[in-house]
Amino acid sequence: MRAGRLGLSLPAGLPFDAWEKIGDQLGVIGDSSSWWLGDWLVYGEESFPDRYRLAVSQTNLSYKTLRNYAWVARNVPMSRRRDTLSLQHHAQVAALSEDEQERWLARAEEERWPQSRLRREIQASRARTPGSAPITVSLTVHVSFEREQRWKAAAEVASVPLPEWIAQALDHAAGHGDGE
Repeated sequence: MRAGRLGLSLPAGLPFDAWEKIGDQLGVIGDSSSWWLGDWLVYGEESFPDRYRLAVSQTNLSYKTLRNYAWVARNVPMSRRRDTLSLQHHAQVAALSEDEQERWLARAEEERWPQSRLRREIQASRARTPGSAPITVSLTVHVSFEREQRWKAAAEVASVPLPEWIAQALDHAAGHGDGE
Protein backbone atom coordinates (compact mmCIF):
# COMPACT_ATOMS: atom_id res chain seq x y z
CA MET A 1 0.00 0.00 0.00
CA ARG A 2 1.19 3.51 -0.78
CA ALA A 3 -0.51 6.69 0.41
CA GLY A 4 0.26 10.19 -0.81
CA ARG A 5 -1.31 13.60 -1.23
CA LEU A 6 -3.02 12.60 -4.43
CA GLY A 7 -4.31 9.17 -3.61
CA LEU A 8 -4.05 5.71 -2.18
CA SER A 9 -2.52 2.87 -4.20
CA LEU A 10 -3.59 -0.58 -3.07
CA PRO A 11 -1.88 -3.79 -4.16
CA ALA A 12 -3.67 -6.23 -6.43
CA GLY A 13 -5.11 -9.23 -4.62
CA LEU A 14 -5.57 -7.43 -1.30
CA PRO A 15 -7.75 -9.65 0.95
CA PHE A 16 -11.12 -8.26 2.01
CA ASP A 17 -10.27 -8.13 5.72
CA ALA A 18 -7.09 -6.10 5.00
CA TRP A 19 -9.05 -3.75 2.71
CA GLU A 20 -11.72 -3.35 5.41
CA LYS A 21 -9.09 -2.62 8.09
CA ILE A 22 -7.56 0.08 5.89
CA GLY A 23 -11.02 1.63 5.52
CA ASP A 24 -11.49 1.66 9.29
CA GLN A 25 -8.11 3.35 9.75
CA LEU A 26 -8.90 5.95 7.09
CA GLY A 27 -12.21 6.67 8.82
CA VAL A 28 -10.43 7.31 12.11
CA ILE A 29 -7.95 9.61 10.39
CA GLY A 30 -10.79 11.50 8.69
CA ASP A 31 -12.75 11.93 11.93
CA SER A 32 -9.65 12.90 13.89
CA SER A 33 -8.28 15.41 11.40
CA SER A 34 -11.06 17.93 12.08
CA TRP A 35 -10.20 17.89 15.78
CA TRP A 36 -6.48 18.06 15.04
CA LEU A 37 -6.98 21.10 12.82
CA GLY A 38 -9.18 22.78 15.43
CA ASP A 39 -6.65 22.23 18.21
CA TRP A 40 -3.81 23.33 15.92
CA LEU A 41 -5.68 26.55 15.08
CA VAL A 42 -6.44 27.35 18.72
CA TYR A 43 -2.78 26.89 19.59
CA GLY A 44 -1.75 29.07 16.65
CA GLU A 45 -4.18 31.83 17.59
CA GLU A 46 -2.77 31.92 21.11
CA SER A 47 0.92 31.39 20.34
CA PHE A 48 1.49 33.01 16.94
CA PRO A 49 -1.15 35.70 16.41
CA ASP A 50 1.05 37.59 13.95
CA ARG A 51 1.66 34.56 11.68
CA TYR A 52 -1.58 32.67 12.26
CA ARG A 53 -3.43 33.80 9.11
CA LEU A 54 -0.51 32.86 6.86
CA ALA A 55 -0.40 29.35 8.28
CA VAL A 56 -4.17 29.00 7.95
CA SER A 57 -4.02 30.01 4.28
CA GLN A 58 -1.58 27.16 3.64
CA THR A 59 -4.07 24.46 4.71
CA ASN A 60 -6.14 24.77 1.51
CA LEU A 61 -9.36 24.59 3.54
CA SER A 62 -11.90 27.39 3.68
CA TYR A 63 -11.47 29.98 6.39
CA LYS A 64 -15.05 29.34 7.51
CA THR A 65 -14.45 25.60 7.92
CA LEU A 66 -11.26 26.15 9.88
CA ARG A 67 -12.90 28.81 12.04
CA ASN A 68 -15.70 26.36 12.85
CA TYR A 69 -13.23 23.62 13.81
CA ALA A 70 -11.37 26.07 16.07
CA TRP A 71 -14.58 27.32 17.70
CA VAL A 72 -15.66 23.79 18.63
CA ALA A 73 -12.16 22.78 19.77
CA ARG A 74 -11.88 25.92 21.92
CA ASN A 75 -15.28 25.40 23.56
CA VAL A 76 -15.18 21.64 24.09
CA PRO A 77 -11.94 20.64 25.84
CA MET A 78 -10.33 17.31 25.01
CA SER A 79 -11.34 15.90 28.40
CA ARG A 80 -15.02 16.28 27.47
CA ARG A 81 -14.84 14.97 23.90
CA ARG A 82 -16.40 11.60 23.08
CA ASP A 83 -14.62 9.46 20.53
CA THR A 84 -17.89 7.80 19.53
CA LEU A 85 -19.39 11.18 18.56
CA SER A 86 -18.48 13.41 15.63
CA LEU A 87 -17.15 16.93 15.76
CA GLN A 88 -20.62 18.00 14.61
CA HIS A 89 -22.16 16.43 17.74
CA HIS A 90 -19.75 18.47 19.81
CA ALA A 91 -20.61 21.59 17.80
CA GLN A 92 -24.21 21.20 18.93
CA VAL A 93 -23.19 21.59 22.58
CA ALA A 94 -20.22 23.96 22.24
CA ALA A 95 -22.18 27.06 23.35
CA LEU A 96 -23.60 25.29 26.43
CA SER A 97 -22.27 25.18 29.99
CA GLU A 98 -19.78 22.46 30.93
CA ASP A 99 -22.45 20.52 32.84
CA GLU A 100 -24.89 20.71 29.95
CA GLN A 101 -22.22 19.68 27.47
CA GLU A 102 -21.43 16.64 29.58
CA ARG A 103 -25.09 15.72 30.03
CA TRP A 104 -26.02 16.05 26.35
CA LEU A 105 -22.91 14.32 25.04
CA ALA A 106 -23.42 11.42 27.45
CA ARG A 107 -27.03 11.07 26.39
CA ALA A 108 -26.20 11.24 22.67
CA GLU A 109 -23.49 8.64 23.16
CA GLU A 110 -25.66 6.28 25.23
CA GLU A 111 -28.62 6.52 22.88
CA ARG A 112 -26.48 6.61 19.71
CA TRP A 113 -28.11 9.75 18.39
CA PRO A 114 -27.07 11.28 15.09
CA GLN A 115 -26.10 14.93 15.47
CA SER A 116 -29.43 16.04 13.97
CA ARG A 117 -31.30 14.24 16.78
CA LEU A 118 -29.03 15.80 19.40
CA ARG A 119 -29.78 19.25 17.94
CA ARG A 120 -33.55 18.57 18.00
CA GLU A 121 -33.43 17.30 21.58
CA ILE A 122 -31.49 20.34 22.78
CA GLN A 123 -33.90 22.69 21.00
CA ALA A 124 -36.91 20.83 22.38
CA SER A 125 -35.53 21.01 25.92
CA ARG A 126 -35.23 24.78 25.56
CA ALA A 127 -38.89 24.98 24.54
CA ARG A 128 -39.95 22.86 27.56
CA THR A 129 -38.13 24.96 30.15
CA PRO A 130 -40.58 25.75 32.97
CA GLY A 131 -41.23 29.32 34.01
CA SER A 132 -42.80 32.41 32.62
CA ALA A 133 -43.04 33.20 28.96
CA PRO A 134 -39.84 34.69 27.59
CA ILE A 135 -39.66 38.42 27.14
CA THR A 136 -38.33 40.12 24.05
CA VAL A 137 -35.26 42.27 24.48
CA SER A 138 -33.87 44.34 21.62
CA LEU A 139 -30.24 45.36 21.67
CA THR A 140 -28.01 47.08 19.19
CA VAL A 141 -24.43 45.92 19.31
CA HIS A 142 -21.77 47.49 17.11
CA VAL A 143 -19.21 44.89 16.08
CA SER A 144 -16.67 44.53 13.30
CA PHE A 145 -17.61 42.71 10.13
CA GLU A 146 -15.10 39.96 10.97
CA ARG A 147 -16.62 39.41 14.42
CA GLU A 148 -20.12 39.25 12.96
CA GLN A 149 -18.96 36.67 10.43
CA ARG A 150 -17.33 34.58 13.20
CA TRP A 151 -20.56 34.67 15.21
CA LYS A 152 -22.68 33.73 12.20
CA ALA A 153 -20.37 30.83 11.38
CA ALA A 154 -20.45 29.57 14.97
CA ALA A 155 -24.26 29.78 15.01
CA GLU A 156 -24.36 27.88 11.73
CA VAL A 157 -22.10 25.14 13.14
CA ALA A 158 -24.41 24.87 16.16
CA SER A 159 -27.43 24.85 13.79
CA VAL A 160 -29.21 27.60 15.69
CA PRO A 161 -30.29 31.08 14.62
CA LEU A 162 -27.73 33.79 15.37
CA PRO A 163 -29.82 35.50 18.11
CA GLU A 164 -30.24 32.17 19.92
CA TRP A 165 -26.52 31.43 19.61
CA ILE A 166 -25.69 34.88 21.04
CA ALA A 167 -28.09 34.28 23.95
CA GLN A 168 -26.50 30.86 24.62
CA ALA A 169 -23.01 32.37 24.52
CA LEU A 170 -24.06 35.12 26.95
CA ASP A 171 -25.69 32.56 29.27
CA HIS A 172 -22.52 30.48 29.14
CA ALA A 173 -20.36 33.51 29.94
CA ALA A 174 -22.67 34.39 32.83
CA GLY A 175 -22.39 30.85 34.21
CA HIS A 176 -25.99 30.00 33.35
CA GLY A 177 -25.76 27.66 30.39
CA ASP A 178 -29.33 26.53 31.04
CA GLY A 179 -30.71 29.88 29.84
CA GLU A 180 -32.28 30.68 33.21
